[in-house]
Amino acid sequence: MGREVCRAVSEDPALELVAAVDPRLAGIDLRQVTGSDGAGIQVSGDLEALERAGADVAVDFTVADVAVQTMRWCAAHGVHSVVGTTGIADVDVAAVEALFDSSPANCVLAANFAIGAVLMMRFAELAAPFMDGVEIVELHHDGKLDAPSGTALATADRLDRARRAAGGDSWPADKTASDVVAGARGGEGPGGIRVHSLRLPGLVAHQEVIFGALGQSLTLRHDAYDRSSFMPGVLLAVKSVGDRPGLTLGLDALLSF
Repeated sequence: MGREVCRAVSEDPALELVAAVDPRLAGIDLRQVTGSDGAGIQVSGDLEALERAGADVAVDFTVADVAVQTMRWCAAHGVHSVVGTTGIADVDVAAVEALFDSSPANCVLAANFAIGAVLMMRFAELAAPFMDGVEIVELHHDGKLDAPSGTALATADRLDRARRAAGGDSWPADKTASDVVAGARGGEGPGGIRVHSLRLPGLVAHQEVIFGALGQSLTLRHDAYDRSSFMPGVLLAVKSVGDRPGLTLGLDALLSF
């Protein structure tokens, strides 16, 4: 994702790529990493490179503990932050929110930057009050470290909230009496919604929200076949974060819904 973000930013005429940070690739010319014009930027191993380069916005797609450190650093140094890392604990989100509330910098934290995925979640919210049951299946590449995905958990939370806000009953309890194979019914997400995670080579990022009701079903599915699918959302966040005080969760507000 880092390579794709660097490439997208460097190719956008309204943006300037000024630094890249990755301890594993420190010292390498960015053009060797992205295959596109990196303006001779050398990859750095520390966040101070952002300050030295005068960066206005930092984009983070790493792992949860690193992303939290990055957000803390950005809040302390007045650098806006756009974060797509998932698996960040609620307590850490609350902590960085407090930091950005008292910082001149802002932050956009989103579970998914694919605009199609954001639309899928919104469509699912609209369906939630009218269907009798729902389960989520998320499918990712075999290198993804967290399960279930942040998008799946965010989707389950939004489905539960939408149903309750409409005055609907809680989602029906799972009637399975015996797991012949442990975990066969997936994990229990917000609202008791079952979430199933697949990890396979060849996949990128995919999710199905499957609703059931008397005599019918409704399936909403989003497929990201290439990491470039996330870049329009990333670039939107980079260009918008300076105008959104504090911490913004998700792309919804940036898309005006």
